[in-house]
Amino acid sequence: MEKKAIILKVFGRVQGVGFRFYTQKKANELNIFGFVQNMLDGSVYIEAEGQEENLNTFIDWVSTGPSWARVKQVQKQWVPVKNYTEFEIR
Repeated sequence: MEKKAIILKVFGRVQGVGFRFYTQKKANELNIFGFVQNMLDGSVYIEAEGQEENLNTFIDWVSTGPSWARVKQVQKQWVPVKNYTEFEIR
């Protein structure tokens, strides 16, 4: 199966609500690799790689986030695969 890669920029109340922790947990469940980090503008930036079906499930989850988050918008951009070997919080 071919791996795909996507960049997600998540806007809303997504910092200080455990977003990165739960994003990492969900990525590990779905065998997705990459990283998640908070941005200075209050958004969360994610680079994710995996099977397309798993990525679509992951994107759906990110669009809601953990229960304390309030996701207003998710920008998506498909990009070349970088072959990450884990999913980390930066």
